[in-house]
Amino acid sequence: MKRNHQVLPSKRRQAGIVLFMSLVMLLLLTMLGVSSIQTTSLQLRMARNANDGNLAFQVAEVALRDGENLLENLNSLTDFGVPLPPGVACPPFVIRVQGYYFEAAPCAAPNWKELDWTGDTGFIASTINVTGVATPPKYIVEHVQTIIADADALNLDNIGDDIGAGQTEVFRVTARGYGATADAQVMIQGTYGKQF
Repeated sequence: MKRNHQVLPSKRRQAGIVLFMSLVMLLLLTMLGVSSIQTTSLQLRMARNANDGNLAFQVAEVALRDGENLLENLNSLTDFGVPLPPGVACPPFVIRVQGYYFEAAPCAAPNWKELDWTGDTGFIASTINVTGVATPPKYIVEHVQTIIADADALNLDNIGDDIGAGQTEVFRVTARGYGATADAQVMIQGTYGKQF
């Protein structure tokens, strides 16, 4: 008896399906790997930017404290120059080399907006050395106004005599800090009052 070994037609049609399925699985695993690498890279950039912004904020705080220390040791307003007389129509912005300004007129843009912070003058470089930043912190000091205490304004008993309340000079310190890259910039302001 003779046996006939014939290949069934269904087996012949299935030749190579394992290779095709393996290639599809490999493609899916490659896409999954690429996606996880992109996610990790994005998270790393976000963490780096958050760290850079935090560093810039801390450096701006250093400059703000440096400006407050400068005001604490200030004895007069002579460094601010002569204020513009009242009634002058909207004066143009003038860079003060020392970084001391009078508050801008209501019709003008604030001094801190007009100032070119990337230039060489018009601000005070912080005396505190901070490492790891792209640019050292800087700040400006603005004299905002003079406040006379009500007790002195209504001193009717001793006309012309100061009763000790004095006048308070109000200043605004605007500080700008940079992170590890120049792209991370933070600007903060603080108000400071002092009696001379």
